[in-house]
Amino acid sequence: AQQGRIREKAYGKQKIYFADQEQLPAASDTELHGLDGEIATLSTKVQALQQSCRQMEAELRDLNGSMTTPEMAREVEELRKDCASYTEKLERIKSATNHVTPEEKEKVCSEQKLYCKEWRRRKRMATELLEAILEGYPKSKKQFFEEVGIETDEDHNITLPAAV
Repeated sequence: AQQGRIREKAYGKQKIYFADQEQLPAASDTELHGLDGEIATLSTKVQALQQSCRQMEAELRDLNGSMTTPEMAREVEELRKDCASYTEKLERIKSATNHVTPEEKEKVCSEQKLYCKEWRRRKRMATELLEAILEGYPKSKKQFFEEVGIETDEDHNITLPAAV
Protein backbone atom coordinates (compact mmCIF):
# COMPACT_ATOMS: atom_id res chain seq x y z
CA ALA A 1 0.00 0.00 0.00
CA GLN A 2 2.89 2.34 0.74
CA GLN A 3 4.50 1.51 -2.59
CA GLY A 4 1.23 2.18 -4.41
CA ARG A 5 0.69 -1.31 -5.81
CA ILE A 6 -2.49 -1.88 -3.80
CA ARG A 7 -4.93 0.54 -2.23
CA GLU A 8 -6.15 0.63 1.31
CA LYS A 9 -9.53 1.77 2.67
CA ALA A 10 -10.33 2.02 6.35
CA TYR A 11 -13.84 1.28 7.61
CA GLY A 12 -13.81 1.95 11.33
CA LYS A 13 -11.24 -0.41 12.81
CA GLN A 14 -11.11 -2.55 9.69
CA LYS A 15 -8.91 -1.98 6.69
CA ILE A 16 -9.61 -3.33 3.21
CA TYR A 17 -6.88 -3.82 0.63
CA PHE A 18 -7.59 -4.13 -3.11
CA ALA A 19 -5.71 -3.85 -6.40
CA ASP A 20 -5.18 -0.37 -7.73
CA GLN A 21 -7.04 -0.46 -11.04
CA GLU A 22 -5.58 2.82 -12.20
CA GLN A 23 -2.29 1.04 -12.82
CA LEU A 24 -3.97 -1.57 -15.08
CA PRO A 25 -4.17 -0.83 -18.82
CA ALA A 26 -7.57 0.42 -19.96
CA ALA A 27 -9.41 -1.80 -22.43
CA SER A 28 -10.75 -0.32 -25.62
CA ASP A 29 -14.40 -0.47 -26.64
CA THR A 30 -13.72 -3.16 -29.22
CA GLU A 31 -11.96 -5.30 -26.63
CA LEU A 32 -14.91 -4.82 -24.24
CA HIS A 33 -17.41 -5.80 -26.96
CA GLY A 34 -15.27 -8.83 -27.79
CA LEU A 35 -15.16 -9.84 -24.11
CA ASP A 36 -18.96 -9.31 -23.82
CA GLY A 37 -19.48 -11.58 -26.83
CA GLU A 38 -17.17 -14.20 -25.33
CA ILE A 39 -19.04 -13.98 -22.02
CA ALA A 40 -22.39 -14.45 -23.81
CA THR A 41 -21.03 -17.44 -25.74
CA LEU A 42 -19.62 -19.03 -22.61
CA SER A 43 -22.86 -18.35 -20.69
CA THR A 44 -24.86 -20.10 -23.42
CA LYS A 45 -22.42 -23.00 -23.32
CA VAL A 46 -22.74 -23.18 -19.51
CA GLN A 47 -26.53 -23.23 -19.70
CA ALA A 48 -26.47 -25.98 -22.34
CA LEU A 49 -24.06 -28.03 -20.21
CA GLN A 50 -26.19 -27.51 -17.09
CA GLN A 51 -29.31 -28.63 -18.98
CA SER A 52 -27.45 -31.68 -20.28
CA CYS A 53 -26.23 -32.42 -16.75
CA ARG A 54 -29.78 -32.20 -15.36
CA GLN A 55 -31.03 -34.61 -18.04
CA MET A 56 -28.22 -37.04 -17.31
CA GLU A 57 -28.90 -36.84 -13.56
CA ALA A 58 -32.60 -37.56 -14.18
CA GLU A 59 -31.67 -40.52 -16.36
CA LEU A 60 -29.28 -41.74 -13.67
CA ARG A 61 -32.02 -41.52 -11.02
CA ASP A 62 -34.35 -43.52 -13.30
CA LEU A 63 -31.70 -46.15 -13.92
CA ASN A 64 -30.79 -46.40 -10.24
CA GLY A 65 -34.49 -46.81 -9.39
CA SER A 66 -35.05 -49.61 -11.91
CA MET A 67 -34.11 -53.25 -11.47
CA THR A 68 -30.85 -54.68 -12.66
CA THR A 69 -30.78 -57.59 -15.10
CA PRO A 70 -30.06 -60.25 -12.40
CA GLU A 71 -32.82 -58.81 -10.18
CA MET A 72 -35.21 -58.85 -13.10
CA ALA A 73 -34.29 -62.47 -13.89
CA ARG A 74 -34.97 -63.46 -10.25
CA GLU A 75 -38.30 -61.62 -10.31
CA VAL A 76 -39.32 -63.35 -13.55
CA GLU A 77 -38.36 -66.73 -12.09
CA GLU A 78 -40.41 -66.06 -8.93
CA LEU A 79 -43.39 -65.00 -11.00
CA ARG A 80 -43.11 -68.17 -13.13
CA LYS A 81 -43.05 -70.29 -9.96
CA ASP A 82 -46.12 -68.45 -8.62
CA CYS A 83 -47.88 -68.91 -11.94
CA ALA A 84 -47.09 -72.63 -11.95
CA SER A 85 -48.37 -73.08 -8.39
CA TYR A 86 -51.57 -71.18 -9.18
CA THR A 87 -52.10 -73.24 -12.33
CA GLU A 88 -51.62 -76.42 -10.32
CA LYS A 89 -54.07 -75.22 -7.69
CA LEU A 90 -56.61 -74.32 -10.37
CA GLU A 91 -56.29 -77.79 -11.93
CA ARG A 92 -56.85 -79.42 -8.52
CA ILE A 93 -59.95 -77.31 -7.98
CA LYS A 94 -61.28 -78.10 -11.46
CA SER A 95 -60.66 -81.83 -11.06
CA ALA A 96 -62.32 -82.03 -7.63
CA THR A 97 -65.56 -84.01 -7.58
CA ASN A 98 -67.12 -82.38 -4.55
CA HIS A 99 -68.40 -79.24 -6.26
CA VAL A 100 -71.41 -77.51 -4.76
CA THR A 101 -74.25 -77.16 -7.20
CA PRO A 102 -76.02 -73.83 -7.54
CA GLU A 103 -79.18 -75.40 -6.11
CA GLU A 104 -77.32 -76.59 -2.99
CA LYS A 105 -75.72 -73.19 -2.60
CA GLU A 106 -79.08 -71.43 -2.90
CA LYS A 107 -80.59 -73.84 -0.37
CA VAL A 108 -77.80 -73.15 2.15
CA CYS A 109 -78.10 -69.37 1.63
CA SER A 110 -81.86 -69.42 2.09
CA GLU A 111 -81.50 -71.51 5.26
CA GLN A 112 -78.95 -69.03 6.60
CA LYS A 113 -81.32 -66.14 5.91
CA LEU A 114 -84.15 -68.01 7.64
CA TYR A 115 -82.02 -68.79 10.71
CA CYS A 116 -80.71 -65.22 10.94
CA LYS A 117 -84.24 -63.85 10.64
CA GLU A 118 -85.39 -66.18 13.42
CA TRP A 119 -82.35 -65.21 15.53
CA ARG A 120 -83.21 -61.52 15.19
CA ARG A 121 -86.89 -62.15 16.00
CA ARG A 122 -86.08 -64.18 19.11
CA LYS A 123 -83.42 -61.71 20.25
CA ARG A 124 -85.89 -58.83 19.87
CA MET A 125 -88.58 -60.74 21.84
CA ALA A 126 -86.11 -61.59 24.62
CA THR A 127 -84.86 -58.01 24.78
CA GLU A 128 -88.43 -56.65 25.02
CA LEU A 129 -89.27 -59.16 27.75
CA LEU A 130 -86.14 -58.34 29.74
CA GLU A 131 -86.79 -54.58 29.38
CA ALA A 132 -90.31 -55.08 30.75
CA ILE A 133 -88.92 -57.01 33.74
CA LEU A 134 -86.20 -54.40 34.35
CA GLU A 135 -88.77 -51.58 34.56
CA GLY A 136 -89.83 -52.78 38.00
CA TYR A 137 -86.51 -54.30 39.06
CA PRO A 138 -84.67 -52.24 41.71
CA LYS A 139 -81.11 -53.24 40.71
CA SER A 140 -79.13 -52.63 37.55
CA LYS A 141 -79.46 -54.55 34.30
CA LYS A 142 -76.01 -56.09 34.77
CA GLN A 143 -76.87 -57.32 38.26
CA PHE A 144 -80.17 -58.81 37.03
CA PHE A 145 -78.45 -60.65 34.18
CA GLU A 146 -75.86 -61.98 36.65
CA GLU A 147 -78.47 -63.19 39.17
CA VAL A 148 -80.61 -64.88 36.52
CA GLY A 149 -77.60 -66.21 34.55
CA ILE A 150 -78.32 -64.53 31.22
CA GLU A 151 -75.49 -64.37 28.72
CA THR A 152 -75.85 -61.98 25.78
CA ASP A 153 -74.34 -62.09 22.30
CA GLU A 154 -72.28 -59.04 23.23
CA ASP A 155 -70.74 -60.89 26.22
CA HIS A 156 -69.24 -63.37 23.74
CA ASN A 157 -68.45 -60.81 20.98
CA ILE A 158 -70.99 -62.37 18.62
CA THR A 159 -72.77 -60.26 16.05
CA LEU A 160 -75.60 -61.13 13.75
CA PRO A 161 -74.60 -61.51 10.13
CA ALA A 162 -75.58 -58.58 7.96
CA ALA A 163 -78.96 -58.97 6.31
CA VAL A 164 -78.51 -59.89 2.66
